[in-house]
Amino acid sequence: QLVIIVSQAVPATDPFLIDRVISIAERRGCDSVICVNKWDLVPGEDLYQIYTSAGFTTLKVSAETGEGIEELRQVISGKVSAFTGNSGVGKSSILNALELGSPCRQGDQRKAGAGSAHHPHVELYRLSGGALVADTPGFSSFDTDRMELCRKEELEGCFREFAPYLGKCQFTGCSHVKEKGCAVLKAVEAGAIQPSRH
Repeated sequence: QLVIIVSQAVPATDPFLIDRVISIAERRGCDSVICVNKWDLVPGEDLYQIYTSAGFTTLKVSAETGEGIEELRQVISGKVSAFTGNSGVGKSSILNALELGSPCRQGDQRKAGAGSAHHPHVELYRLSGGALVADTPGFSSFDTDRMELCRKEELEGCFREFAPYLGKCQFTGCSHVKEKGCAVLKAVEAGAIQPSRH
């Protein structure tokens, strides 16, 4: 599973970036968990609501206070999880809190370079409780140059909350953007699909 660490504190995570990561994971059959960190600084209620309503496990977390750390520990227990997110959202701090059971300063217990944008490699950690966690480098933008991109016809299948409405549009081949009789657009208007996800 992919654990996407996000925040509405500095640096704030753009939902569009989250959606790009999720859509790639969905296409590969990889589940995504949204971990809204720095809840003690700025409660990320907007992000929490967007992704909870889209059907994702979404956690309110503070690596600083320990809020949500036990819940996250349960979500990753016995699984292989890759932690990802934009630079500065607190991936390493969360890893420290998970393993030590209490917050500590970034870098105190981790290997040099883990999670650093300046050292583009992945560290794999075996945590107590049977979790394997890949700590990936932070990113400031999402590089798709080396990825197999999704064709626009396949994109609708990468957004799980669209599923109940697919095939119910007035016209076949609907792009769900501005077409008359679009079931997805009606769902957005009714509040069943979040506007940012659309």
